[in-house]
Amino acid sequence: MAISEQHNGIGRILHRLVPLFCLLLVSGCGQDRLERAEKVERKSAENAPPIELGKPQRRSRTIAEIIEHGRFVVLTRNAPTTYYLDQHGLPTGPEYDLMESFGEHIGVKPEYLVLDSISEILQALDEGRGDIVAAGITATPARRKRLDFGPGYRKVTQQVICAPGKAVPKKVADLIGRELTIIAGSSYEERLIDLRRSHPDLRWVARDDLGTEQILEEIAEKKMDCTVADSNIVDINRRYHPELRFAFNLGSEEELAWVLPKQRPALKLLIKSWQQEYVKRGAMQELEHRYYGHLRKFDYVEHSTFLKRVEKRFPRYRNWFEQAAERHEFVMPTLAAQGYQESHWNPAAVSPTGVRGLMMLTRVTAKAVGVRDRTDPRESIFGGAKYLREMHRRQLEEASEPDRTWLALAAYNVGLGHLRDAQTLARRAGKNPNKWAVVKKMLPLLSNKQYYKTLKYGYARGNEPVQYVRNIRDYQDVLEKHLGMRG
Repeated sequence: MAISEQHNGIGRILHRLVPLFCLLLVSGCGQDRLERAEKVERKSAENAPPIELGKPQRRSRTIAEIIEHGRFVVLTRNAPTTYYLDQHGLPTGPEYDLMESFGEHIGVKPEYLVLDSISEILQALDEGRGDIVAAGITATPARRKRLDFGPGYRKVTQQVICAPGKAVPKKVADLIGRELTIIAGSSYEERLIDLRRSHPDLRWVARDDLGTEQILEEIAEKKMDCTVADSNIVDINRRYHPELRFAFNLGSEEELAWVLPKQRPALKLLIKSWQQEYVKRGAMQELEHRYYGHLRKFDYVEHSTFLKRVEKRFPRYRNWFEQAAERHEFVMPTLAAQGYQESHWNPAAVSPTGVRGLMMLTRVTAKAVGVRDRTDPRESIFGGAKYLREMHRRQLEEASEPDRTWLALAAYNVGLGHLRDAQTLARRAGKNPNKWAVVKKMLPLLSNKQYYKTLKYGYARGNEPVQYVRNIRDYQDVLEKHLGMRG
């Protein structure tokens, strides 16, 4: 669409923007600010060439042009903390969920252009190949001087991570003489440049052909020595590579934020109004819970043992987990992770209370699901899957995924009656009983007499199902990564 044509239809475009502008006014952005923002964006579009999506441009699109086209291009990268494909080949990730919500907020469909490096992403933004960057980028002081950012949405800390087998550095001076590899054009490089003022002998190698996750993998395999990475990336990747050694924090907390084109104040106001509403309704907390809520305090021995058993024990039972998952409509890694949580994939496991087998079934449960020999691994896996499906079926109709599965797992562990009691406490608190993020805070109250004496099923060790579900989510995440089930 040529600019002259856009000017002829400006009234129609602004008419479509009216609901959004009203929302901005309600959120306190102010009519004067909005009018000024519109003026800046219109001025930047005057006498400019037509926009051709996906090709280098001399300018970025205005919010009016984005809404007129009905879609906007998101520049991102492939990583578990940003955007990736799940085991079904469907897009997911923290940045994906945020962008989908923002797109729904403004009535425009996001499209994703996945690039390999931060420098490539920022160049694509400069060329007008995308409308916004959502790639887990930190809004550092140096970057704020040359880039425009939306409001921050998560705090992270830069951390020094090293390979096993060598002395772990404790301070910046200890990095002198060490092989330090980072991604080029990153906030890590900016920080190191700043530190070199006081440590002139500090050296590093900046790579533009590798992402942070790839460098961490190389370090875990002792192919590299040390690197710098954001804490959220480290938290996830240490579970895949428990050999990674945390050294020290390289600085104070910084905020992750979206990068915006220059002179797009109306877009920034829309993001601000959306984020305020998103946080207010608890969606940001839910997103944090979905992607990071299962991360526990890192335990090197536990994670190393799990990965060894994935290699040695899991192949014996994989086919049965796959068959049971297909029969009862679960994702295979969910059942496999549950089996590991129950018995560490040991078909001869037995508890002091007589629960036994790979899926640790009681006599009553085994009889209910048709299991005759609880120590038979195939019977146990299929019986456990059948019982989990029953717990899944008996969740409240309003419960949706993935919460429905987490609630079913909790019921498998603590019993459906105690789960119902926790949901009763959620309702009393005016919260949604179908959200695992809510119920997991209520379950520990079942061991408090002040609460359990008012409930139908009484006392329960409510912390146990919370830890149970957290562990399963953790094992599932690592297993999916190990099996290559994440894009």
